Amino acid sequence: MDNCAVFNFFLIVAGIVGLFVLITVIKTMYTVRTYTAGIVERFGKYNRTARPGLQFLLPWCENVRFIDLQVRQAVVNVETKTKDNVFVTIPVSVQYQVVEEKVFDAYYKLSNPQAQIESYVFNSILGHVPTLTLDEAFEQMQQISGAVKKDLDDVMDTFGYNILRALVTDIVPDAKVKAAMNDINAAQREQIAAQARGEADKILKVKQAEAEAESKALQGDGTARQRQAIIKGLQQSVEEFKGAVEGSTAKDVIAMVLMTQYFDTLREVGVSGKSSTILLPSSPGTVNDLMTQIIAGFQGAKQP
Repeated sequence: MDNCAVFNFFLIVAGIVGLFVLITVIKTMYTVRTYTAGIVERFGKYNRTARPGLQFLLPWCENVRFIDLQVRQAVVNVETKTKDNVFVTIPVSVQYQVVEEKVFDAYYKLSNPQAQIESYVFNSILGHVPTLTLDEAFEQMQQISGAVKKDLDDVMDTFGYNILRALVTDIVPDAKVKAAMNDINAAQREQIAAQARGEADKILKVKQAEAEAESKALQGDGTARQRQAIIKGLQQSVEEFKGAVEGSTAKDVIAMVLMTQYFDTLREVGVSGKSSTILLPSSPGTVNDLMTQIIAGFQGAKQP
C-alpha cells in the first residue's frame, strides 16, 4: 500500500510539472498580426516593440500587449455659429494612424486618441468658422479642412499619431435657414428668368413693329404703284378713244368708263350669294356726280 501511494504521489507531481512546463512553453510563444505592433513589458516596464510574426517571451517575466497600426477614422460633428449669426453643424472626418516608429508614444502617452482628436477638432473649427459668414464658410471648406489638419498634425505627432486627412464633408445650417436660403435662391432665379422673358418679349415686339412698319411701307408702295398703273391705263384708254371717235373729249371717255364700272359693280353685287342688302343711287345723274368727284380728286392730287 505504501509503494502504491508513493507511486501515485510521484504521478501527480509529474503531471503538475508537465502542466507547468506546457503552460510555460505556451506563454513563451506568441504571434503578432500584420499591421499590428506588440508592446513587450518585463515586470511591468516597457522592454521592446515586437514586429509581425512569431515571437518569444521570457516565461513568467514578460507579457505582451497589442496596438493596431491600421488607419482609423473619427467622425466629429461640430455645432457652431458663423459671423452672420447662423448656427451650423459641420461634420469632420479625420483619418489617423499610429506611426510605427512611435509605438511607445502612441501606447503610453495617450489613452484615448479619438477623444483627443475630437477635442482638437472642436477647438480648430470654433477658432475658424465664427470669423466667416455662411457663404464664405461654404466657399472655404478646403481651407477649413487644411487648418484642421494642420492643428491636429502639430499636436498628435507628439503622441505618435499621423493625421492622414481631415475633411470637412459638409456644412449643414439649421432647417429654417436652409429653407430661407432656398427661397432666396428661387426668388433670384425667378427674377433672372423674368428679366430674360421681358427681354425676349421686348425683342419680339420690336421685331413685330419693324415687320408691321415694313409691311405698311410695302403696302403703301404697292398701292401707289397700283394707282399709277390705273392712271396710266386711263390715260392710254382716253387717247385711244379720242383717236377712234372724232369730236370726243376726255370727259366723255371718263364718263363712259365710270358708267361701265358702275354697272359692272351692280352686277357683281347682284350675283354674289354672300352680299348683304346695299342701297345704291340708281338715277342716271349718279354717274355724272361720280365723275365730277373723281376728276376733282385727280386735280387735287396733282397740286403740290
